[in-house]
Amino acid sequence: MEPVTGNPAKPTVALLGTSTMGAGMARNLAAAGLALSVWNRSPEKARPLAGVGARVAQDPADAVRGADVVLTMLFDADSVEQTVRAAREGFAPGAVWVQTSTVGVEGVERLARLAGELGVRFVDAPVLGTRGPAEQGALTVLAGGEEELRPLLEPVLGAIGQRTLWVGGVGAASRLKLACNAWVLTVVDGVASSLALARDLGVDPRLFLEAVRGGAMDSPYVQGKGAAMLEGRHEPQFGLGGGAKDLELVLAAAASAGSEAGLARAVHEHFAAALAAGHGEQDVSAVWFAHGPRT
Repeated sequence: MEPVTGNPAKPTVALLGTSTMGAGMARNLAAAGLALSVWNRSPEKARPLAGVGARVAQDPADAVRGADVVLTMLFDADSVEQTVRAAREGFAPGAVWVQTSTVGVEGVERLARLAGELGVRFVDAPVLGTRGPAEQGALTVLAGGEEELRPLLEPVLGAIGQRTLWVGGVGAASRLKLACNAWVLTVVDGVASSLALARDLGVDPRLFLEAVRGGAMDSPYVQGKGAAMLEGRHEPQFGLGGGAKDLELVLAAAASAGSEAGLARAVHEHFAAALAAGHGEQDVSAVWFAHGPRT
């Protein structure tokens, strides 16, 4: 099918979901000069985007009407499915749905079936990065779908990310995203565990960060999350509730693949404990609270 406008250099875009990640993505799409419509379940999170030239839609069907490319950036597969079903009457012939949320193996298969049901072309494109990279247009996009769609999507994916890695057909990108997030969340929990161990051994935990600084195992993420834990700064860049959800997807995928996932299970236990303690709206750094002081 041809794109709606016939102009792959300037596709019109709709973005469904403008919360922690989506708001930054929307601003970069608008800054790239792409005609943009946005929608969010909580309207107050979408309204400020009118200031950068986005059209703020009243409902999902209104948002996607006339769009060449429809992006979804929502919490999970259920919220994506509900939103896209609500948008079904607005999809233009030839529209491409680019699914950027982390939805797991079963989720991406379900959403691909929904795309077929709606007659919409589908690209599996979860992103690597948190709020900061989303605001900076510096995400890494993991994309899987029809090769012929790449020219249409290049200006869209180029606006939200610094790199697009095409990994095969639909589903491959979501599988790779789970492997990546398993590593990211293990690093976060590992930093929390080492800081807590230093503390419990009577050593200033800040010395752990200083000891690894500049070494082969150091990274900006280690230093940033470690400092946030020690300083009590947990403004959400990657929400702990989302991290717990992603770890559940990792465990489900590992079970279906027969993969050993002992470390992911242990990390999930810590995230679940922090979630149960009421830290779900904070950053993943709040997993620190699952490593509370000795009693």
